[in-house]
This record gives sequence, structure tokens and C-alpha cells, in this order.
Amino acid sequence: MNPNQLNDICLRQLTFSGVHEAETIAVLSRGAERADYADSFMFAAQQLGASTYHMRLPDATDASGAWAVGESGLAGNPLAVDALKQADMLVDLTFLLFSKEQFAIQDAGTRILTCVEPAPLLARLMPTRELRERVEVGDEILKKARTMRITSPHGTDVTYQLGVYPTMTEYGYTDTPGRWDHWPAAFVFTGGADDGVDGTIVLAPGDVLLPFNTYVQNPVKLTIEKGFITDIRGVDGASSLDADLLASYIKSFDDPRGYGMSHVGWGLDERAQWHGLTQFPGGMGMELRSFYGNVMFSIGPNNELGGPNDTPCHFDIPMRGCSLFLDDEPIVVDGDVVVPDMRPGGK
Repeated sequence: MNPNQLNDICLRQLTFSGVHEAETIAVLSRGAERADYADSFMFAAQQLGASTYHMRLPDATDASGAWAVGESGLAGNPLAVDALKQADMLVDLTFLLFSKEQFAIQDAGTRILTCVEPAPLLARLMPTRELRERVEVGDEILKKARTMRITSPHGTDVTYQLGVYPTMTEYGYTDTPGRWDHWPAAFVFTGGADDGVDGTIVLAPGDVLLPFNTYVQNPVKLTIEKGFITDIRGVDGASSLDADLLASYIKSFDDPRGYGMSHVGWGLDERAQWHGLTQFPGGMGMELRSFYGNVMFSIGPNNELGGPNDTPCHFDIPMRGCSLFLDDEPIVVDGDVVVPDMRPGGK
């Protein structure tokens, strides 16, 4: 994508996010990464009459290869955090989510937009107001529910006890003080009670392991008791490389909280493609989290919901062909959203 095209989509994004005169827009990056994004977001902010600046952190020094969430690069740098608190909006090109520093910046009233996906994907999955409305319909339904049950033809049958944690929405832009969002995104989620998730999840071929950014090849059976995974193995005694990789990765953090069940919800963007990982390498899989009718559960930290688990070990796992019920009412059936107001065009 050439600079003019990148400028254009960043201008459209900041327009959605309500940027206007008298606001200050901060852009945060690391090293030389996404320098072109930083330039385009600052250009866009100036076009809208806002003041803007770019804060560039040093390159990450962790060579472990593990995606350890919550490590912001801002820890121990209170002057930098204080500066970002003064901005009306922060464009995060680094992925601050799950960090104490992000929560502190949000608590100060700064709205935050994370943007780390490849530019062609940003352009194709530009947010829309209609998509926001459908996500917010899901939010209203989910926040009233007290149980969520997920099933699948492959053997998944797991129940989440709800009502402890709030619901959250992602629709790809943010115009509300203190609110975080991620571009692109289109899903709604909440978390089960810390000891209130029980049952079995069977990952089927084609389900997605993020941050591995890979598709499941061999079925994986997860046993969950009182909010924690107690067993990871292949199905019916069969070996499973995917099960071995998942178990090994979690074990490498040496943190029992890495087995905790975190957020759970469903995707609503009919433009997002399940096969997206084959098209846009280099991102973190936001298209896979958003594709229409996927049911996604998460393993690891729940501090973004206000929970106590801040382990750096994190998985998001979108699944195809599942059914999701709230208080026994169907929301997603065999991978299709069945609530009319959440369907494209309200059909």
C-alpha cells in the first residue's frame, strides 16, 4: 500500500474515532516497527485539526520467542506513561493490552486504538457504523445472560457461569473516553466466573490457535474443571501434535494461571475470512477473531475484564461450526448467528 492510500485509511479511521480540533493524539511505536503507520496517523490527526506526537520506544529485548502479553515496554517509565495519559487518544502500534500501563492510561480517560495488522487487511475491514450496531446488540444480550453453553458436532460441551465480569465490545474504532478497541475487530465477549467454567472443548481441524497463527490439524480435547484446564490430549487416545504443542507452550511459562479460562464470545464480521492467515502474514490474527459466526474462547489472563489473572501466557482460539446458547436461548447455531438484529442487514 502506498503512503497516500495509508494516509487515506488512517484518516477514515480517525474520523470514525471522533478526532477533532483541540484534541491531542499520541502515537506509540517500538523501534522502526510500523513507522509508516505512525506517519500516516499523525498526518490524519493534523488533517482533522488535532495536535499530535509520536513516542517511539526501544526495540523489545526479550529473545525467548514467547508472546508474553502484558509486557508494554513502558514499565519503569512513569514519565512516558504520564505523557500518554494527557492525550485524548492513543494509537497503539505495539500491543499494550493486558498491561498495567494500558489500564492506567485508560483510567485517565484516554481512549486507545490498537493497530498492528497488515495495511491491506485494515483497508478491507474498515469499521462501519452498521457493524458497531450489531456488535452492540450482542453486548446487550450477553450482559443479561447468566449462563453460556457451547457445543459442537465434534464433542464440545462446556458451560460458563456468567454475571461476574462485564461484557466488552470490539468494533474497530473508539470515540468514547477511556475505551479501548482494536482495528480491525468485530466481536463481543465476557468471562466466566473464576471457578465457573466446566466441561469439554474439542478443537477440530480448521480451528485456529493464536498466537501460533496456525490452523488445528489434529483434534485436541481439553478438559475444564472449575475454571481451569486439567487435561490436554488427542481425541480417543490418538496422538495429536497440536495437543502436544499447546500443552508444551503453556507449560513453558511455569505459571499455573496459564491454564485458566479467560474471555469467551462470538464474531460478527461477514467480511472477515476464515482463511485469512493464508493471505496476510505478519499480523496477529484479528481477522480470525472476527469472522462471522466463530465462537472464540481464551486461555490465560482475564485482567482486561477486571479479573485477578495477569499471567503472560495467553491463547485465543476461534472455532468453526459451534453452537452457543445464552440461558438456553440459541445465539449461534452450527456457526451461523441466528439473532436477526445481529445478522447482516438485520435478516
